[in-house]
Amino acid sequence: MSDFPRIDRLPPYVFGEVNDLKMKARRRGEDIIDLGMGNPDQPTPQHIVDKLIEAAAKGRNNRYSVSRGIPNLRRAIAEHYEERYGVLLDAESEAIATMGAKEGLFHLILAATGPGDAVLVPTPNYPIHSYAAVIAGAELVTVPLLEGDDDFFDRLKNAFERHWPRPKFVILSFPNNPTTKVVDLDFFERVVRFATDQKTWVIHDFAYADLGFDGFVPKSFLQVPGAKKVGVEFYSLSKSFNMPGWRVAFCLGNPELVAVLGRLKSYIDYGIYQPVQIAATIALRGPKECMTEICDLYRHRRDVLIQGLARAGWIVEPPKATMFVWAPIPAQYRALGSVEFAKLMLREAKVAVSPGVGFGPDGEGFVRFALVENDQRTRQATRSIKAMFSGTAATEGEATAVAEAHT
Repeated sequence: MSDFPRIDRLPPYVFGEVNDLKMKARRRGEDIIDLGMGNPDQPTPQHIVDKLIEAAAKGRNNRYSVSRGIPNLRRAIAEHYEERYGVLLDAESEAIATMGAKEGLFHLILAATGPGDAVLVPTPNYPIHSYAAVIAGAELVTVPLLEGDDDFFDRLKNAFERHWPRPKFVILSFPNNPTTKVVDLDFFERVVRFATDQKTWVIHDFAYADLGFDGFVPKSFLQVPGAKKVGVEFYSLSKSFNMPGWRVAFCLGNPELVAVLGRLKSYIDYGIYQPVQIAATIALRGPKECMTEICDLYRHRRDVLIQGLARAGWIVEPPKATMFVWAPIPAQYRALGSVEFAKLMLREAKVAVSPGVGFGPDGEGFVRFALVENDQRTRQATRSIKAMFSGTAATEGEATAVAEAHT
């Protein structure tokens, strides 16, 4: 019997094997193009950095802050939501700053659930959506989010109604990581009606709020009348403003859930470093052209990758949002499974991608590309993939033999 039962509930990290091979290859001097982790590579806009430096130089800003965020920052996010989505938020009771959306979502589930509760989560998903419930001791209920899925809401509803006890929370995230699936406001309207009828809570992770392409504009869950009565939304500055390492996000919406999160956080932390909060306030209130430029860069990188893969014979549907491409494994390699295919890509093409199964069993059969390299490196990656397709395991029979050798 382990002395660490909470940790024992966590499975081995699926990405670990591929990451280990990547690091070993780099130590051997191999040039690995890493399209695995969704880690923005561009600098934070200079006016935000300048404000951080200015604020950090003032001694009073280096003291303990407050765990729920300074008032000015909370007012700034409320102004941002009114301007962008027409959503009115009370900065005092309906907004709290978190150290990234991941921290906030995890601590909310930890604070609000425990043994005997259930949490309903689509799969594949960003891992914390599932493992927040697992770590909290709640039961995890999953519903597949499938390719070309037009019946997702009905299956979500059916999965909820089949389970007893009824799930206390439903966690959603659109635009979705890893699948890049998007929804319209009608979907959220149905979710709000359903949550109201069933008296369940909704958490919407809106990490890719500002990365919509080709005329698609991601919708906020909170735009639906009544949404604040049944749930909250997490909004992050990481991708929208190229601020991933700054760890600034917000939990917005239902005052009861915001208060629950705030109470737990008051025992855990003293909030984000105050100069970071001051600079984040400037990000939200300052010029927004940088957001458009960031979005345009990801759209351009998407096109470069999709076109390069097409030249290699790998046809992938261009995503309407996010900083990812969710690609079905080519038929001749499908028998390998996503982990072995990702390892093959690393060995033969020198390209690192994320195996789909790392996002849950329903991610099997896919790999995820992150749009985190410049045009030159991305084209180099697709040329290497094309060469790999020409020279390795090019038939389904050969791929099956390789897969069997690894089982």
